[in-house]
Amino acid sequence: MTVAGGALAKATPDEIARLGKSLTCLGAEKTGTSSGVAEYTGKWLGAAPGMTAEQGKHPQNPYAAEKPLLTITAQNVAKYASHLSEGQLAMFKKYPSTFRMHIYPSHRDFRYDDAMCRISLQNAGSAELTSDGMGVANAYMGAAPFPIPKSGLELVWNSLLPVRASWDYRDTDTALVYPSGKIMRGWQILWGYSRVSDPRLRGARYEGASSVIMGLALLPEREKGTVKLVTDHFNYTSSPRQGWYYSPDTRRVRQLPGYGYDQNIESSGGTVMVDDARMFNGPPDRYQWKILGKREMYIPYNGFRLESREVGEDRYAHLLKPGHENPEFVRWELHRVWVLEATLKEGHRHLYGRRVLFIDEDSWQSVMADNFDSRGKLWRYNWVNLYYAPGANVFNAGAAFYHDLDFGAYSAFDLAQGKAKYFLTNPPGVAYDKTSFYTVENMKAIGR
Repeated sequence: MTVAGGALAKATPDEIARLGKSLTCLGAEKTGTSSGVAEYTGKWLGAAPGMTAEQGKHPQNPYAAEKPLLTITAQNVAKYASHLSEGQLAMFKKYPSTFRMHIYPSHRDFRYDDAMCRISLQNAGSAELTSDGMGVANAYMGAAPFPIPKSGLELVWNSLLPVRASWDYRDTDTALVYPSGKIMRGWQILWGYSRVSDPRLRGARYEGASSVIMGLALLPEREKGTVKLVTDHFNYTSSPRQGWYYSPDTRRVRQLPGYGYDQNIESSGGTVMVDDARMFNGPPDRYQWKILGKREMYIPYNGFRLESREVGEDRYAHLLKPGHENPEFVRWELHRVWVLEATLKEGHRHLYGRRVLFIDEDSWQSVMADNFDSRGKLWRYNWVNLYYAPGANVFNAGAAFYHDLDFGAYSAFDLAQGKAKYFLTNPPGVAYDKTSFYTVENMKAIGR
């Protein structure tokens, strides 16, 4: 089959036979490494000892007693450069006296529902890209489409369609932190429904919408009451992304044709683009995608402490420091990641001329991104905190940080540490998994 980026072949029977044996059923290598990547144990499905799966509770840390193995600073960073991205190295250079990384023991102890293994095996033998690479066909909900990816486009689709929380309610704060330390604060409520992750739809074909999300802005004041609704599909060519916007001033909803790409997220002050969320989202049509291989890298992982209430005390004063987030709350571990490069196609427009995504092999979620401008200069370094959510029994994306290396400002999104209740992930009896929730009429009701 020929797709954008070249010809490729499906996984062979021998490769598929490795799933559930030398590979996890979702496609990660089970073995650890002598340098410190943990062996996959998958010993915990749901809450580990000392944790709770109760909805709305801030995450508890099963590794709270552990101490860092080492701390990387600007003075010793050269010793560990092989495990760091260009963006991470740039942070040490820009903030040599304050930026550091505490490296903890690597753990791969949590797992997904075993029912996903059957879907993953099924996808391995049947899933394929559409002719232009802008969609996935012959795949089934309940697992990423390509457990053994053969091309950059297959890998990016894995990162677009990983198994995450199917129903997601987030009452979150945002913050734009200027170089001086001054903070512009935001507040938003998000309702998300990932159909591809819905356990009730496991085994159903990829058809219709893949996900839908609605967001209500409450701060800053100029955005208060505005509502956005975005729907994505399994095929961006036959069913382009759909977006709508409600303004409380006009009390009208208008469509947002072509929503996404490098349009700015208003509350970020221009430091975050729409397709920066989750490190990349939306149609991949403006780039050529290439797998650069796998690397052992220090990535944000098992970041339970970063999501705790202590981080949100005094309006995040302990977390939001000038230049960058407080490194004392961040847990870095050595893991294997897929390295995926996106290069802007000739004749296409985007503020990023090149992007490099780092994708966790166990969850297929992008955890870091190095983004370069049109001249090839490193511009922005982004990362998202990854932790396991018992109850939903999935790896979840928590707080995210978007660093503008030129300006020296950064944005922090999805901060719920200061809230009385944390994210609701797959809560029972929710209403916002219904198609009827995501309507123009409901946008108007929520915006009022």
